Amino acid sequence: MREVKALVVDTLTATVDELCQKFGVRKTACALILAMWRRRQFKNHISHLSNRMRHDIGLADNEEAPGFPLWVILTRPY
Repeated sequence: MREVKALVVDTLTATVDELCQKFGVRKTACALILAMWRRRQFKNHISHLSNRMRHDIGLADNEEAPGFPLWVILTRPY
């Protein structure tokens, strides 16, 4: 098992070195940061959806307690 991990680390290191040599350290680092930001941005865009909307588009339900919907407050008679 240890040998397999060492092989993967060597391959990853070699790949990163190859990318840095081909595109430069600055462009490689910027691409990595941009990829991480895009992934985080996608997660944040679906976090506000209700369980019903998540179910409609095929996502798993959110485990957090459902919040009080805003439309109930706005349409409540006084």
